[in-house]
Amino acid sequence: MRDASVLSEFTNIGFDTPARRFPGFPKVSGTREFVLAPREAVRLALKAGDMISVEGISATRPLEIVAFSEDGHSMLPSLGLHPTSSVKSAYFDSDRFNDWIASLGGDPKAAIKSHCLDDRADALILRADRPLNVWAIRPVSLEAHIEGSDTGCVTVSHKPAILNGPVLPPLLGDVRDEFTVPSGTALAYELKAGEFAQIIDVEGQQCSDFMALRSDGLDRGQEWMIDSTATRSMVRRAYPGPGLLDKFFDREMRPLLNVVQDTCGRHDTFGLACTARGYEERGFPGHVNCSDNMSNALAPFGVERRSAWPAINFFWNTWIDPVSHHIQTEESHSRPGDYVIMRAIEDLVCVSTACPDDIDPINGWNPTDIHVRIYRPETPIRRAVAYREKEDAPMSISQESAFHDRLAPLTQHFAPARDLWAPVSYPSHGTIGEYWACREAVTVQDMSGLRKFDIVGPDAEALMQKATTRNVSKLPVWRGSYTLMCDESGAVIDDGTLFRLAPEIFRWCCGSEESGRTLQTLASKLGLQARVNAMRNAMPNLAIQGPKSRDLLRKIAFTQPHVPSLEQLKWFGVTVARLKDRDGAPFMLTRSGYTGELGYEVFCAKSDAVAIWDAIMSAGDEFGITPMGSAALDIIRIEAGLAAANAEFAAGIDAFEAGLGFAIDLNKTDFTGKAALERNARDPRRLLKGLLIECDDVPAAGSPVFAGERQVGVVTSATRSPMLEHAIAMARVSIEHAENGVRLEIGQLDGRMKRLGATVSDIPFIDPQRKRARA
Repeated sequence: MRDASVLSEFTNIGFDTPARRFPGFPKVSGTREFVLAPREAVRLALKAGDMISVEGISATRPLEIVAFSEDGHSMLPSLGLHPTSSVKSAYFDSDRFNDWIASLGGDPKAAIKSHCLDDRADALILRADRPLNVWAIRPVSLEAHIEGSDTGCVTVSHKPAILNGPVLPPLLGDVRDEFTVPSGTALAYELKAGEFAQIIDVEGQQCSDFMALRSDGLDRGQEWMIDSTATRSMVRRAYPGPGLLDKFFDREMRPLLNVVQDTCGRHDTFGLACTARGYEERGFPGHVNCSDNMSNALAPFGVERRSAWPAINFFWNTWIDPVSHHIQTEESHSRPGDYVIMRAIEDLVCVSTACPDDIDPINGWNPTDIHVRIYRPETPIRRAVAYREKEDAPMSISQESAFHDRLAPLTQHFAPARDLWAPVSYPSHGTIGEYWACREAVTVQDMSGLRKFDIVGPDAEALMQKATTRNVSKLPVWRGSYTLMCDESGAVIDDGTLFRLAPEIFRWCCGSEESGRTLQTLASKLGLQARVNAMRNAMPNLAIQGPKSRDLLRKIAFTQPHVPSLEQLKWFGVTVARLKDRDGAPFMLTRSGYTGELGYEVFCAKSDAVAIWDAIMSAGDEFGITPMGSAALDIIRIEAGLAAANAEFAAGIDAFEAGLGFAIDLNKTDFTGKAALERNARDPRRLLKGLLIECDDVPAAGSPVFAGERQVGVVTSATRSPMLEHAIAMARVSIEHAENGVRLEIGQLDGRMKRLGATVSDIPFIDPQRKRARA
């Protein structure tokens, strides 16, 4: 590493100029921001003088504050507050709170004093006069979401009084040891089986090379270490991550560590740790390098010196160019405080570096420190990845669904669905078994990752009329419609189902938080009196799909006379129901789904999720109910010709080209994107069509579609259809080649070395008149 003063003008959090901005790397102020949806809570460790600011509270959006001294005594007066109530565990997800109380030797069932903030429209600032543990709790009554109350979010910010350098992420439990790896150095350390190592990028955009060796091998003079090639082969991807395929292996394919949490998600296992020779050949002899640093750090453990160390290169942003096959690199994606947590499966000797590379972008042109924490085996660290609503939004850690206690015994195959873990498949049935259960009987699927927004106020209809493509003025109470939200170019921002719960209350169930931001911006721009409440994960939901779904719900859905009954629900109808009788758990029931089959969706409070799951499974037993994961759903939605984000619709693709013209009413009053869509409707260039493939080979999304030598389209989604017994695809093709019966070819092996014959068809492939869903 060269003299640090040479690069003093750079930082690892983005050096903004008019020509070069870094919106994903906001400047670090030391303030940590937490956005709490209903039923969420966060713990803040305050020092004397630290401040908390709270925004967004109101009579319908309260926030409870609980404060404890370091020895566990209630200390609300140290924040200038007095007790006004006590914590009600039923009104928020209290497991972590109760566990924390128990860890202090307290009784979670005892009355715990709190102060309820519920009557301020402006921001509130609280200051701690001593070290405190503060819990901010966003409660909600069990009836809140069903009755359309304010389900918006509250923002809680923690600003330290004294900043001694960058702020590290909060501790996750009992730390056995922690230390900083100074820039341009390496440190070795031991991990016992079951312990967790947290590798933290302190200032952001800093690479850290890592290696682990089995301690029992070193005792015998053998160096059994992580083998990148074996690891990639075992996990079938470039590097492991939290979830099913989470382990690092040695060359004998024995697991050494598993990745439990990863808030960056961009790493490298192909490159070596930087070497002296690598710098010499670029004109920098004598440059400090990670390989020498690793050898020096590991020498006391009897590890043989190497000129070039293989390594797991955390936070190094690399990829393989699909054309040249060269390994490419640029600035790291890691933000200040990003980290990776691994659990040791064996006793290990590990080494971590803070890479000294200052002659290219990989460390943001400015090498900085790495921090390491070692947690004891009993620390309850759950698997998680980071989730951000957009590049400059606060990070949240992926959560387990409200139904997780029932899902976890059935499968270990989960994948992130926005900020929740969702099942991919269930081994007792398999993807194909789940598919046929949906076609022939009934399935239940956790769809809690959907985004939900309540739009409330006298101008709610005007806002949704302007924002969406269907005529909202024709939508009656207790009805819904599939609709789109477009930008000015006619490209689809989001699709979803809009339900009308009252003349001035709508519920928008969609796929992206961008919907909510778009609605907020539009309401402000037009001066409309309409509140947009993001429910985040406060309303988990299940999809009950298949020809027996109505029979199942007849056994458990109770409705009052003033709302539609189950039998009165037509396609896209909505009602409010309860389990079994008037005293049962409440839920919103809609006749909707993403399968093309007869189906319903159930939306409930988190506190009722397990009870509702149990009732559904019990009632469905006689109908052969089967849990279904995302893999089976993808097959069914392709057969049904249903569009998906970043497949059928994406940036630069207008709604007609995405095959969504049926959801556009060009006769309604002006809406965002109408002018562009009218123009494109007159002179279409591409259409979304089906391709009946003449074999079982399934092309990848993005595969080119050819007419002779010329590319005339691109595959958007493909699968093998169990019902048709061959592969099918949806593809966007030029209008000149979009007539049914035209024979085209799908390119594989660089698009030209292999061709799959296919015939153009309409979509849906199954049940084109939607008779199943309308049954």
